Amino acid sequence: MKSSDDNAAMNEPRAVEARQAHGRAGTSPILVTGGTGTLGRLVVPRLRDAGCTVRVLSRRSREAGEGIEFVTGDLATGEGIDAAVEGAEIIVHCAGSSKGDEDKALNLVRAASRAGARHLVYISVVGADRIPVVSRVDRVMFGYFGSKLAAERAVADSGLPWTTLRATQFHDIVLLVAQQMAKLPVIPLPKGLRVQPVDAGEVADRLAELALGTPAGLAPDIAGPKVYDAAELLRGYLRATHRRRPIIPIVLPGKAARAMLGGANLAPDRAVGRRTWEEFLAERVSASSLRQSDHSSSLVPP
Repeated sequence: MKSSDDNAAMNEPRAVEARQAHGRAGTSPILVTGGTGTLGRLVVPRLRDAGCTVRVLSRRSREAGEGIEFVTGDLATGEGIDAAVEGAEIIVHCAGSSKGDEDKALNLVRAASRAGARHLVYISVVGADRIPVVSRVDRVMFGYFGSKLAAERAVADSGLPWTTLRATQFHDIVLLVAQQMAKLPVIPLPKGLRVQPVDAGEVADRLAELALGTPAGLAPDIAGPKVYDAAELLRGYLRATHRRRPIIPIVLPGKAARAMLGGANLAPDRAVGRRTWEEFLAERVSASSLRQSDHSSSLVPP
């Protein structure tokens, strides 16, 4: 398992290039939307460590930190977005949700165009262009992919220089799903579903590098190092957390489901990630056990 120091050392050449690129670009702040989310909170310190001033868009007011300022705005309504993009030549759009991504992207694009941004960077998902979301069933189960594709098109059609990076699902998201499913007495799981989770920190490294580089259009995908059968992955989580749950294979209807089962959500030729699911899970389970131990100790009277 690679340590954070190993990863930092491997990324140092990229960090140097990023600092040089930003030095050539000027000292205007870089706006990061979704800068407190799973990915954005990792992108922000990487940009700051590259010598950039970072502005984070948030729906709630927050206290500024060293090299980081917070602005309040709502991408869903457009409120506060003009002020947020003002003076920001580079915008990294990490804000996302299960629905409404297209409208949020359009509100950001309009404000960025008015402000004259010179580089709009967007994080999307592998399979956005290959998983058809056409029927009601498709939209209910896999509408996320259609929303991401619509947001991609809003960025590409903005008239602004742009870069879009598609990533497979983050380890963190897979863990969250596994935690929720493990609460069920019996776990229904689509038969034959495969996943290729990637480390969010590695995606953040690449996204920061792209943000400080020349607009690249659609960048090569980034995916995790291994493809897993979803049932195998879930069983690994259950073993690691000392749970027993029967897993029942189910068949999902719709074109989107067929595309998923056919591997449209995978990018085996872009397995450039290094941190495996097993490494991520071992670290998270260990950290969770340590927190529980500390909590139990605090309950013991002196």
